[in-house]
Amino acid sequence: MTLTLTLARPDDWHLHLRDGAMLAAVLPETTRHFARAIVMPNLVPPVITSADAAAYRSRILAALPEGAEFTPLMTLYLTEETDPDDLAAAHAAGLITAVKLYPAGATTNSASGVQNFDKVRPVLERMAEIGCPLCVHGEVTDRAIDIFDREAVFIDRILDPIRRQVPELKVIMEHITTRDGVEYVKANPARLAATITVQHLMLERNDMLVGGMRPHYYCLPILKRREHRDALRAAATSGDARFFLGTDSAPHPTHAKEAECCAAGCFTAPIALSCLAHVFEEENALNKLEGFTSLHGPAFYGLPVNSETLTLTKGAALSYPKSLAAGAHSVTLFDPGTPLHWHVS
Repeated sequence: MTLTLTLARPDDWHLHLRDGAMLAAVLPETTRHFARAIVMPNLVPPVITSADAAAYRSRILAALPEGAEFTPLMTLYLTEETDPDDLAAAHAAGLITAVKLYPAGATTNSASGVQNFDKVRPVLERMAEIGCPLCVHGEVTDRAIDIFDREAVFIDRILDPIRRQVPELKVIMEHITTRDGVEYVKANPARLAATITVQHLMLERNDMLVGGMRPHYYCLPILKRREHRDALRAAATSGDARFFLGTDSAPHPTHAKEAECCAAGCFTAPIALSCLAHVFEEENALNKLEGFTSLHGPAFYGLPVNSETLTLTKGAALSYPKSLAAGAHSVTLFDPGTPLHWHVS
């Protein structure tokens, strides 16, 4: 029996496109399936000003495959020196859709992030006034805190105080990985949402660590216990509009992933939708997939749902390359560890 699903064309609410040869290599993998994407600003140097965002957007548009219909939704990288007026002008002009908060040192290219959160409160207050959302990498970086606990501690120490101090601020907890994150979103219905990645729905930390370290499963926030993965699955498949897709697809050259100190990130864009259909089928929730991929994100960001559609068909095991060429290097695709049978057309 052939099984098909037709969805409003999805969006990716958390995406890394990088720059240069890597941008040219990975952009087609997103534009093939996704109509829009929130593009992360953690380049080297980071996208801090409106001029930076305009220049990066131009490079993305120049790299689009011929005929591709794709809108990059740009973000600014929040620093302790961010100019509120420049930010507000960029948002008013439609140049940026959101601002990204990285605690300093939390993940790839986050050294310019925030250390003293009191210093950015005026910027956050201005964002609340103009309706500009804040996308949050929710982990503390205190080395005294176990890496598996950093999301829960961030909620208590940083996120909840920020939201109490600036209650009108719209916040997206990006790539939540714990039951704590799920429960915090559920307990705080006003102006709060969360994205969930492909890898955190499919895997738990045993998949990365048992039998040897699998560097292509290493990402930040790191994979957690099975109980947390199951809480994420329940949230994603619940139909709750506060949870939606942000792949956090994060390409790195293969040699950087397979290094003594490997880079953090999973390159999931080419097979993200096939993986998600697999997960939602396992959870008997295929009827909730469109909401997670295509409806909830636009509703939170105040954008229209895409008028185009996309079809998923279940059939023979999906065949896809192990890696893609990216200039002089290659990028290894995420391997879900199980055959995928959902094809996108």
